[in-house]
Amino acid sequence: MKVGYKDLGTMPYKECWDLQQSLFATRLEMRRRGVQTEECGTILTVEHTPVYTLGKSGKQSNMLIPESYLKSLGAEFFHIDRGGDITFHGPGQIVCYPILDIDSLGIGLRRYIEILEEAVIVTVTHYGIVARRLEGATGVWICDKDNNGEPTNWRKICAIGVRASHFVTMHGLALNVSTDLKWFTMINPCGFVDKGVTSIEKECGRSIDTNEVKELLVANLKRLLTNE
Repeated sequence: MKVGYKDLGTMPYKECWDLQQSLFATRLEMRRRGVQTEECGTILTVEHTPVYTLGKSGKQSNMLIPESYLKSLGAEFFHIDRGGDITFHGPGQIVCYPILDIDSLGIGLRRYIEILEEAVIVTVTHYGIVARRLEGATGVWICDKDNNGEPTNWRKICAIGVRASHFVTMHGLALNVSTDLKWFTMINPCGFVDKGVTSIEKECGRSIDTNEVKELLVANLKRLLTNE
């Protein structure tokens, strides 16, 4: 089974959300009708203009600034239908939306989310970054070690939030490459008040080619999804 891919460049959130919903509805209809194709769906990558999105189970209180101030900064806000709490999308961040029939890939939702995480972990390893999962928290994280060797200073490098219906997925992941992290000071990222946010550039201390990261991420994701 093949996985398609399309890079959308830079696109406002609402326009991309509409595209996701259209592809999602089409794929659901194909499942309903039993239509078989060589591709199980498409991975979209995009860089959004500044926007905050709040998941269906998120708390409005995790947005720390009024909407009027948010608009003055040139940012938008949307309450959407993915899992997870509040996050930011904007320049310097790779957002990846796989619209996939995961049943045709022979995987369930739990394994699918593990694959999203693993694709990011493998990708950032290329830049010398040791990332990991954090029990009880979705996404991909980085931490330091205290004097006793215990993990400390947890910071998220990639947020993950997914919607699935009848084994068809939408939404996905957001990997910070060169994102201006000041945007995250205006929210409790993903609902956490005791953990930070980071980027590949911040961890590496040097400029990183976003397109190179994107190519690596998509290649790793497609490999893990299809077992190639």
